[in-house]
Amino acid sequence: MRFMIIRKADADTEAEIMPGEALLDAMGRYNDRLVNAGVMVDGAGLKPSSYGVRIKFSDGKPTVTDGPFTETKELIAGYTVIDVASQDEAVEWALQWPSLDGDGEAELELRRFFEMEEFTQGDALDRIANQFDRLQRQPSGTCPYLFFPGTCREAMETYADCLGGHVEAMLTHAETPAAGEASPEWQDKIIHACIRAGRWQLMASDAPPGYYERPQGFSVQVAIDDPARAEQAFNRLAEGGEIRMPMSETFWAHRFGMLVDRFGTPWMINCETPA
Repeated sequence: MRFMIIRKADADTEAEIMPGEALLDAMGRYNDRLVNAGVMVDGAGLKPSSYGVRIKFSDGKPTVTDGPFTETKELIAGYTVIDVASQDEAVEWALQWPSLDGDGEAELELRRFFEMEEFTQGDALDRIANQFDRLQRQPSGTCPYLFFPGTCREAMETYADCLGGHVEAMLTHAETPAAGEASPEWQDKIIHACIRAGRWQLMASDAPPGYYERPQGFSVQVAIDDPARAEQAFNRLAEGGEIRMPMSETFWAHRFGMLVDRFGTPWMINCETPA
C-alpha cells in the first residue's frame, strides 16, 4: 500500500531558505535507505506558496487567488511517496525522517493512497484504469535518429549551430570498449552523437560501411515560433542543399518550407500560426 509522507511548510520553507549541505546529505542518506529497501516511489520539494495559485469553485464558478498564503502550517513544503506492507511500516519510515530538518522542529503528516480495487467497479472506473494504463505505455521521450556515411560530426555540429543548440555527446569508435572491432579508418567515425536545443533533441551516428541508406520517406520537422528566425534556420540549413518548397505563408503557418540539406537530411521548418 502506498503512503505519502507530507512535510508541512514552516517560516523557512515559505521564505525559500534552501537546505544546507548537512541537511541535503542527511536527506540523501534517508532516501538511499528507502531506495535500498525497495519502498521509494517518488519524492520532491515544493516551491513556497508565493509561487502558487489557488482555484476555489463556488456554484461551479472558479475564483483564482495568487500566493503567498498565510496559513503556513496548512501548507506543504515537500513529499515522499513510499510503497509498504502496512501503516505501521509507513510510520516506522516516517520516524526515521532526518532530525536536522527544520532544526528538529519539522512536522510530517502521513496519508494513505486510495487503491483502484477500493472503488466500486463499473464503466467509470474502467475508463480511469485505462487512462493509467495508457500513461504506463507512453514513452518518456522520442527524437529522430539519423545515419550518415561518415559525415556525422560535421552534420551534427552544423545542426547545433543552425538551431541554437549544443552538442551533448560526440563519441567515436576509438573511445569505446568496442574499438578493436572497428577498422583503422573507422576509428574516428561517430558511433553516437546527440545535440539538444532547449527541449528538442536529435541523435545520430555514422553508418558502418555498406549499411548507409539515403534518408527518404520522412522529414525532421522543426517548429520555430518567430518567422524571421524560422527563415534564418531554413536558409542556413539549405546552404549547399536542395530546396523542395521555399519558405512561404500557408493556411496553417506564417512560414513553412521543406529542404534537403547538403548532408542528405530532409527538413521541414514550420512557423505555425497560433490557434
